[in-house]
Amino acid sequence: MEAILPRWASWTFLLYAGGLTILFASLAALSSLSDHHGDGAFAGYALLLFLVAAAAALLLRRDGSHPIAAGITAVIAVSLFAGFVGALYGWAGWLDSGSAFRGFDLGRLTLMLLTLAAALVALRLFRFPLLVLFVVFTGWFFVTDLLSGGGNWSATVTFLVGLMFLAAAASLDSGTHHPYAFWLHVGAGLTVGGSVVYFLHDGDFEWALIAIAALLYIALAARFARSSWAVLGAIGVLLSAAHYATGSSAVSLLPFIGLGPSSSGLRGPFVFAVAGLILMLIGGLLARRTARARLAP
Repeated sequence: MEAILPRWASWTFLLYAGGLTILFASLAALSSLSDHHGDGAFAGYALLLFLVAAAAALLLRRDGSHPIAAGITAVIAVSLFAGFVGALYGWAGWLDSGSAFRGFDLGRLTLMLLTLAAALVALRLFRFPLLVLFVVFTGWFFVTDLLSGGGNWSATVTFLVGLMFLAAAASLDSGTHHPYAFWLHVGAGLTVGGSVVYFLHDGDFEWALIAIAALLYIALAARFARSSWAVLGAIGVLLSAAHYATGSSAVSLLPFIGLGPSSSGLRGPFVFAVAGLILMLIGGLLARRTARARLAP
């Protein structure tokens, strides 16, 4: 069966907005319940909310006339399933309070693995591309947490996982499951780009390399026809501009919002203007290329 391909329209926006609102409200309710009840009661409430969401998703799927609503409800159900498993582990004392990527923790790893399994089951049942986001996040987290202990090694594993995501996305792009590839492209861009910025953010030469990598991202956007690469590439260009505008190694876009007169004078506005001009020129070139491709026989 082919994947569902949601189209942008007023009704799809409302479905997404309503579903995400319900999800955030459910998570807020769980947070409030955890503050006022014991661990056992909290796990029970989490299970109840998950079962309600799962039943609603299955009913919508059985009806068949609301596949996107069913998929969004499945996203809510998977999120609440992760919350239930986390609450259950917390009640049993199986979750380490330490941060991720800091030593082997069976509870944390199995939590990710169970959430990954739930996302894969939901993806098979509902064929809803947004569920791939769970697969991307839990897959990255599980592999990185299992194989690394933080620092440079975690960044290296993250980079390699990102390349795997990119390979999988390219493979899906060529088949009938191409709607699933979107979130794999996003995951590849974030993991590869995040690790590159982690390694290269200390000096002018390193930020020049980040800017070059950002331009390569835009080239990948043209190659794969996936705008997520262009968005991340533009962010990389602006991050590099922020460094050259202030001379700071901090990863921040705040200098773009306002530069004090004592910090760099006209340097900041000039650097950002050049960065914006570069992005516009590349955008114009890509637009011309797209128009030519459409006119070609």
